[in-house]
Amino acid sequence: MERLSEDFRKNVEYFNETLGVGRSCDVVSRDYIIGGRRARIWVIDGYGKDTTLERMGAFWLGIPAEAMGQMEQMQAFADRFITFTEVDISRDPQDIVTSVLMGKTLLLAEGISGAALIDAKEYPSRGVNEPPDGKVLRGSHDGFIEAVVPNMALLRRRIRDPHLTMEGMKLGKRSRIDAVLCYLDDKVDQELLRELRDKLTAIQANSLTMGQESVSEAIRPKQWYNPFPKVRYTERPDSAAASILEGNIILMVDNSPSVMILPTTFFDFTQEANEFYFPPLIGSYLRLLRIVVFLISLLITPTWYLMVSTPDRLPGWLDFLSSPEPASLGLLWQLLVVEFLVDVLKLASLNTPDSLSNSFSMLGALILGDFAVQAGWLGPEVLVYMAFVSVAGFAQPSYEMGYAFKLLRVTVLLLTAVWDVWGFLLGIVGILVLLATNKPLVGKGYLYPLIPFNGKALRRLILREPISRDNT
Repeated sequence: MERLSEDFRKNVEYFNETLGVGRSCDVVSRDYIIGGRRARIWVIDGYGKDTTLERMGAFWLGIPAEAMGQMEQMQAFADRFITFTEVDISRDPQDIVTSVLMGKTLLLAEGISGAALIDAKEYPSRGVNEPPDGKVLRGSHDGFIEAVVPNMALLRRRIRDPHLTMEGMKLGKRSRIDAVLCYLDDKVDQELLRELRDKLTAIQANSLTMGQESVSEAIRPKQWYNPFPKVRYTERPDSAAASILEGNIILMVDNSPSVMILPTTFFDFTQEANEFYFPPLIGSYLRLLRIVVFLISLLITPTWYLMVSTPDRLPGWLDFLSSPEPASLGLLWQLLVVEFLVDVLKLASLNTPDSLSNSFSMLGALILGDFAVQAGWLGPEVLVYMAFVSVAGFAQPSYEMGYAFKLLRVTVLLLTAVWDVWGFLLGIVGILVLLATNKPLVGKGYLYPLIPFNGKALRRLILREPISRDNT
């Protein structure tokens, strides 16, 4: 069916069959007599707001036949008898089916052309609690949830500007998932916005059930070998609002509490919300500390291996680094084993019930620490360096960037083990090449504002500047 039929019975049969009335237990349908005419509604159980639908149904049942008169258009019926604010009129069966599956209530009436889609839905959702991976000592403690409508309200609450635009679209051929582009229409880069919009509308994937990650993979450049993340995520409304005020675009995807901040550059990952809830001097210190820790965590184990793998390479005042205690495994294997065991512990902790998490942490520490050293498998120096690397990983607010650093660290370590100093230098050059050639989803480049150079923007990313008219 390409358009609604004028025959009420045929329309009812079509929507009963398409929506699965009697086949799916959560599809609810109900008949009414409104002003002497037959009518029917369809709604998904769990979406429909019972109190609102009950009030509207009671009102419709009391409409006399005289009030209906010669009414032939659903728009006229909606103007007079549908009291709910959000209502659309449609004659496209596919659009109607998609809207019902999104949670809207469908109303058809005999002798009236068109269908009313009443947005009296209430999504099952959790509270806007603070996200676990973006906690702050001061500031707001709310966070995005899996529904885009409350997320839009959280942004509207912070940006009361009529230029704030929420542009909705449907993505995926079968999932038809909701996505929203949020931006300031007088500040956003219009060319960048068009580029992003074109990429989203060109998505050919049938299903985008993994939310923002599915969308990101569907539009990202094909660079599977480059571990650096091409997009930055946040679950904090204050961080998203600040990005919008700076001219960035926020992409929200239904069923995901994380929003995508676009465009994304490498230097964006040096920022964290906590820095902006401290004075500029302290915020700058925390940011610089994080940058130094990131660089050390990337190179500490390959550098240490390079120093201790060859005798008499270090100067005398660094001799304490050149004599690791002997162990059953070679030094390279010790570092690789602990690298992977740390990841195993992280994966195991995700599946550990909260009531057992403390016991699991103690058991993991004993196995990787004291027991492994006493058994002679690992040296204590290896555990010290890997403990620093693990702690430094938690200082990185982006999981994607943390794992990119891990993969690169292991690669540089292996190159150093094979070709010594030349392998170490090759690894450093390789990292720089990957940074320079990484293609973001949209934007000027991954190394902006270093390449192309913008000194003012680079200073703002490295140092926490005081709040001013143009700086959020």
